[in-house]
Amino acid sequence: MTGTSRFQWLPLGVLASAQALLVFNIATLKISIEGIVTAFDTSSGTVKTAIIMYSLVVAASVLASTRLAILVGARRIFRISLALFGAAMAVMAWSPNAGVLVGAQMAAGAAAAVLTPASVQLIANHYSGEHRAIALGRLSAIRSLSLAPAFLIAGAIDTWIDWRITFTLLLLLATVIYVCSSFLRQDRGLLLRPITATEWTGLAAVALALLLIGLGSDNLTNWGVFRAKPEAPFSPLDLSPALLGMVFGTALIKLVLVWLRRRHVGGWLGAMQLLNTPEQRSMLLSIFTIAAVSSAVTFLIPLYIEIVQGRSSLHTAYALVPFTVASFVGALLVGRFSSSPVIRNATRLAFIAVGMGLVWLGAIVRNDWSDASVVLSLALVGLGEGALATMLFKALAAAAPMEVSADVEPLCSATSHFAAAVGAALAGAMVIGVLSLNVNQHLARNPAIDSELRAHLDLNRVAFISNDRLQQALENSPLTPEHIANVVQINTDARLFALKLSFFALAGLTFVGLLPLVRVRTDTSRRRRSHRASVPAEPR
Repeated sequence: MTGTSRFQWLPLGVLASAQALLVFNIATLKISIEGIVTAFDTSSGTVKTAIIMYSLVVAASVLASTRLAILVGARRIFRISLALFGAAMAVMAWSPNAGVLVGAQMAAGAAAAVLTPASVQLIANHYSGEHRAIALGRLSAIRSLSLAPAFLIAGAIDTWIDWRITFTLLLLLATVIYVCSSFLRQDRGLLLRPITATEWTGLAAVALALLLIGLGSDNLTNWGVFRAKPEAPFSPLDLSPALLGMVFGTALIKLVLVWLRRRHVGGWLGAMQLLNTPEQRSMLLSIFTIAAVSSAVTFLIPLYIEIVQGRSSLHTAYALVPFTVASFVGALLVGRFSSSPVIRNATRLAFIAVGMGLVWLGAIVRNDWSDASVVLSLALVGLGEGALATMLFKALAAAAPMEVSADVEPLCSATSHFAAAVGAALAGAMVIGVLSLNVNQHLARNPAIDSELRAHLDLNRVAFISNDRLQQALENSPLTPEHIANVVQINTDARLFALKLSFFALAGLTFVGLLPLVRVRTDTSRRRRSHRASVPAEPR
């Protein structure tokens, strides 16, 4: 290999390695639930919160971060964000408690929001013409291709050694990439025009809205769904702060859209105007739905395997690999679709495949389950998810006006990460809420456990934990071994019911996500027929 060819592909290798870092971080977090829970003596909600905060920070920052590569310089901002990510991995590896771990993931999210757009800009700096298209395609593919190895490697390390070792290795890899990034081409950055106060205000409002909705959905279990619980930090009119945050966040996004339309704001916020068009808004809602469902599934499956079954992280990785591989295959299968009728029909079939896969998964989940059945159902869900993510993005990019076409990818990225946060939050709230309700009902009906014994059980803080950890916690109570066995069995049955109901609910959400596309296409067809009918026929 000549020196010229090595230099030609060196930038792509550096940038692709940085993308793999981001994938390994979030995959390790999802695959190491039991290890993190045991290390910090906490519940699975801590891992859920870390995932949510990472995704929220990315979603809230990516629209502004996209332009930083142009304004500051792609190489400079790439190296700064890489250093920040490395520091976050160091904190993850040596974190003394769960709070520090969540903070480290927030820092990693801030770095991830900048790394991806900076990488795209650096490819534009190093490649041109056909080589640029090839480099962009391979950079996008590495995100999907590295997910399965990330699950397997992180699962093996957590099972055989310790989950902290994976983050230590990510720190070392980030250091190597930082050194190699010094060979990337230097650019000065461009300030095309001053950033107006209006744009900064709009970006801040959007970021605040996303954070309010995300934090609200993450704390539905702790603060209450409608009425505030005693643990809530405040309770105006006895309403839950979680509910208020979600309502105010949604209202704030609506106000921003109205404000953009009236003020004709463009620039950094130009892509937000896509939400004002029914067809494009329906596509974004579908992207949000499928990303939320995917995030919920990849959170619930490790929770089920490691907590319910007590299996290792490596078993979790084996179960998730078919999902990730099928997702990549689904994206490849629809990559060449260009005809609108074909894409429309394929989109419907993909939604149905995801929904039916989730129904199948909910039906076959057992405390002693068949690996083959779960693998097939997960593969069906992954196949539909990968196809939908590709087709919806292509359809949105094709429908977007030329002046905002460059901002479609960042908007889709923000939507996907925001959906990932909300999906994990709602899945966690659903499974804990159903578990708590079910445990309370079972204990109330169990004649072997009287009201005096129930008083020793903290039924207001039911957590999704393994039978071993529950039994250890109950050993310090005045419950007899027989009572403890009854409580453990109640928890086992309630936990399984909560998971099954969660998968069925996600299936329902998937079918609901199809409705906006069907309704918009029906309305569009009616308008076209009405327009043709109103056009007078040309005289012969």
